[in-house]
Amino acid sequence: MSELLPLAVDNLLSPIILFFVLGFGAALLRSDLSVPEAFAKAMALYLMLAIGFKGGVELSKQGLDWTIALILLAGGALSFVIPLIAYTLLRLFTRLGQADAAAVSAHYGSISVVTFVAGTEFLTLMGVGFEGYMVAVMAIMETPAIVTGIWLARRELNGGPGPAARARRRALVDRDLMREIFLNGSVVVLIGAFVIGWITGPKGFDAIAPFIDAPFKGVLCLFLLDMGLVAAARLRGAKELTVNLVVFGLAMPVIGASLGLAAGWALGLGQGEMALLGLLSGSASYIAVPASMRLAVPEASPGIYLTLSLAITFPFNLTIGIPLYFSVATALSSP
Repeated sequence: MSELLPLAVDNLLSPIILFFVLGFGAALLRSDLSVPEAFAKAMALYLMLAIGFKGGVELSKQGLDWTIALILLAGGALSFVIPLIAYTLLRLFTRLGQADAAAVSAHYGSISVVTFVAGTEFLTLMGVGFEGYMVAVMAIMETPAIVTGIWLARRELNGGPGPAARARRRALVDRDLMREIFLNGSVVVLIGAFVIGWITGPKGFDAIAPFIDAPFKGVLCLFLLDMGLVAAARLRGAKELTVNLVVFGLAMPVIGASLGLAAGWALGLGQGEMALLGLLSGSASYIAVPASMRLAVPEASPGIYLTLSLAITFPFNLTIGIPLYFSVATALSSP
């Protein structure tokens, strides 16, 4: 842990973090710098496609066995459980109602693809490798938290007799809602690209390497520039955040990451895999889950759950969380 400060400094001075800082600072200073929304979506699509495909290629090199299947199962279980912990903390220490607490909790049980990508770049910077199946773990961890969040939001609201209660119960199995949860675009791209990479293997990678590999870091820098602009705009306009909610946004990623690191240690994961499982468990979604919560829990306030995940937790993980989780993984994996 004595190496945490140098690691944090190295991470802060990496190009991807500095581009995030540039966007964040520009927005706070009210610069007219902006990234077209369509281009931002295209960059997000590219990043998910690239990371999924490369993960599938890596898995094709080593094969799938019961050990990997167990790790995938552990990732899904973490995504189910972490929202329950987050919900309990929010109800005990903040004034959020049931719907808002459930929506926020779903964000913290799910994952941030960009935080994961930043973590892989940090591991590369540190010269630490990791297995390709971690991309599959990431994809699996995105959806279970949404299911848990919806259950938390609706378990009391659906009680009672009468047509209104029956309508709310029917809403739980609404076809559009199920499509939103299980056919979310980010999940489809991640898993689809992963499967394609798994099927085509190294030959497939060589065929599209100029597209899938060489531009990756540059696109990531541009995307994080846009994320910095968006995060600062959210933070500047936040009116619903209290001190307790800010503390939650800083503490919950550490709690989630601790569970992920403990699970990684229990499963005997290597240093890189353990650090990434901790990072996934400590990240918070700001793409897939907000879209689902708008449909499933419309009474919840986006001003709370989006600001917490994007403007508080996301910068914390980029600057402090990644080197912190890596340091703990290093200590746990040391003989």
